[in-house]
Amino acid sequence: MYDGSGPAADFVFDWNLVGVSSHRHDAPVQLLDETLRDGLQSPSVANPSIEDKKRLLELMDGLGIQVADIGLPGAGLRHVRHVTALCQHIRDKGLKIRAACAGRTLAADVTPIIDISQTTGVPIEVLTFLGASPIRAYTEGWTPERMRAMTRDAVRLGVRAGLQVAFVTEDTARAHPDVLGDLFRVAIDEGATRLIHCDTVGHATPDGIRALFDWTRGLLDRLGATHVGLDFHGHNDRGLALVNALVAVEHGCDRVHGTALGLGERVGNTAMDQLLVNLGLLGLYDHDLHGLMPYCELASRATGRPIPHNYPVVGQDAFRTGTGVHAAALMKAREKGGEWAEDRVYSGIPAAIVGKVQVIEVGPMSGESNVIAWLATHGIPANPALVAKIFLAAKRSHRTLTDDELYRIVQDTVSPTVT
Repeated sequence: MYDGSGPAADFVFDWNLVGVSSHRHDAPVQLLDETLRDGLQSPSVANPSIEDKKRLLELMDGLGIQVADIGLPGAGLRHVRHVTALCQHIRDKGLKIRAACAGRTLAADVTPIIDISQTTGVPIEVLTFLGASPIRAYTEGWTPERMRAMTRDAVRLGVRAGLQVAFVTEDTARAHPDVLGDLFRVAIDEGATRLIHCDTVGHATPDGIRALFDWTRGLLDRLGATHVGLDFHGHNDRGLALVNALVAVEHGCDRVHGTALGLGERVGNTAMDQLLVNLGLLGLYDHDLHGLMPYCELASRATGRPIPHNYPVVGQDAFRTGTGVHAAALMKAREKGGEWAEDRVYSGIPAAIVGKVQVIEVGPMSGESNVIAWLATHGIPANPALVAKIFLAAKRSHRTLTDDELYRIVQDTVSPTVT
């Protein structure tokens, strides 16, 4: 992977590395995958079978994701069964990924997590959540005293059971600092080891995330609680979830949450797949990403949500062009600099890092270079008559030609034996 040094720097000047925030962590960022909990709260998804959930866990583990939220057992018996089965799978397969479960700041939600952990022998991180914004408190009728008591009781229950507890403030991005400060102090005093900042309704902008994490880091410094980890859990209502996650990392967040393909409530969460790629390109996540395609493809199939063709990195069109100027540049780059140059001349993300390649196709925006490239890829000699015939067909078409259509033109022009 290009690191900004050596001969590669002669071909790519990386403005992304200019003036990088001094708050950025030296240590790799941790990741918590919410696909099997928050991802399944999307009103448009199917709940995967338990076998698909197990396979998704294995793929997360293969991508180096450290923690997976495997469900909300307080939601009912079916959830208890699935969470139990997933814990057993982690244990029996020896997966490195750690289990976490969400639950409200209620004994009715935290107790099933404790019970499953004790039954399976698998430690489960308790992610106990409480709405912290004024509008949530108003809607629920919570007083500040009630909120502090709920926080204290839930965190204490998990800690006394010997489990790691992360305190989650729902709607953190719209919560008053006085309220956050009170709740964070209670949670830390009771033994919470992480504070999870949620942009629950996708309200935050990068400036808001910067201010929130700078404020929290300052609070932890004043409390002498710098050992407490900070998470970011973002939603994508403004289309800012990914950039907000990256800004959070620059300002003290050491664990980021995401879901496969950005699945989740309303328009979804931070996309784990996009997060992995971007953290990798920034040098903040060092792991082989060849498992990214199977992870996204299984999440798509298991939930019944197709991957849009123009979806970043894993979409069908991510490394595919039918444009003449682009195709010509790809071919020239390959001739001069090999696959490394071809993979970067018209791509900000090298296809090779996820096991894909640049694809040149033929359509109405194509030039002859597209035709020649397609023929070369398929081992067919590019004689002038064949190139001209395909080029004419492409210009008359209103869309990119399929391989079958191109093969038929080849057969009609060259030989009926070509397949």
